[in-house]
Amino acid sequence: MLYIVPTPVGNLKDFTFRAIEILKEVDLILAEDTRTSGKLLKEYQIETSMKSFHIHNEHRIVDELITQLKKGANIALISDAGTPGISDPGFLLSRAARENEVDVSCLPGPTAFVPALVNSGLPCDRFYFEGFLPHKKGRQTRIKYLAELENTFVIYESPHRIIKALGQLIEFCGDDRPASLSRELSKLHEEVINGSLKEIKLKLESKTSVKGEIVLVVAGIEK
Repeated sequence: MLYIVPTPVGNLKDFTFRAIEILKEVDLILAEDTRTSGKLLKEYQIETSMKSFHIHNEHRIVDELITQLKKGANIALISDAGTPGISDPGFLLSRAARENEVDVSCLPGPTAFVPALVNSGLPCDRFYFEGFLPHKKGRQTRIKYLAELENTFVIYESPHRIIKALGQLIEFCGDDRPASLSRELSKLHEEVINGSLKEIKLKLESKTSVKGEIVLVVAGIEK
């Protein structure tokens, strides 16, 4: 069995009893960063062996992992935070397992965009999840596409790119497009900034520094 196990996006107390149980019982835990995951496992006295599994090695080791699974191993896949496969490694291994008739079970659990979307106050009955924008090639094309959506859309962005991203969104969406920015979700310094794209950009520019992974929720275009 391959278990896909979501991990807390910030507060370690957001872990589930079932997730802890499975991580203690499996033969191996695949972790995006074993140093980061090591802190979580230590918190819950989980002593299962870990192996690195990230975007730089997943293509190289996926066949080896499928061989272990087909021989009867139980393996759990976790990421640094949130649900594997959602803007994190996971899809490739999950697909390979299905193709090789290995059972896959994904546990319900934390995903950063859900609390950010609900906190935003913007319509969330229908929404579009973009994840991370391309860093260079195709970035402007994606932003143009998003700007014309009628549904609320969600973007993940790093702190050192967020000012640039807001400027680009303003260019195509306009200064006054309603939006909401969430960072450090579930942590001590959690912050949610609601307002127009321009207002959010000005607020961030007034800070000496911006830290933490960011979720930006933007209203769809009114037609």
